[in-house]
Amino acid sequence: VQLQASGGGLAQAGNALRLSCAASELTDTRTVLGWFRQAPGKEREFVAAITSGGKIIYKDSVEGRFTISRHNALNTVYLQMNMLKPEDTAIYYCAASKSGSDRPLRSPALYGSWGQGTLVTVSS
Repeated sequence: VQLQASGGGLAQAGNALRLSCAASELTDTRTVLGWFRQAPGKEREFVAAITSGGKIIYKDSVEGRFTISRHNALNTVYLQMNMLKPEDTAIYYCAASKSGSDRPLRSPALYGSWGQGTLVTVSS
């Protein structure tokens, strides 16, 4: 699966951005899709994940502000980010896991395909 993320940019704190990630194919409908981020000098961290059945999990600090969704017919996953904070500044990566799990996955090691990343910068 090839992934292409887009939608990053500069936003002021309190504002919103929407990220999109187009997949080349989602032939296995059990594919889990996720978003991760990596801030400068920090390790890549989990943000949100969604199964083909719509089960969702979030990183605690984004729950209530971010919403992950997917459109299987368009092979696309989205991340709506509201009430942005400066600490949300990072490169955001989408990822796909064909592990066949029916549960959303937090560990980046379980994702075999990654997009190139899109930069989100939030100013205070």
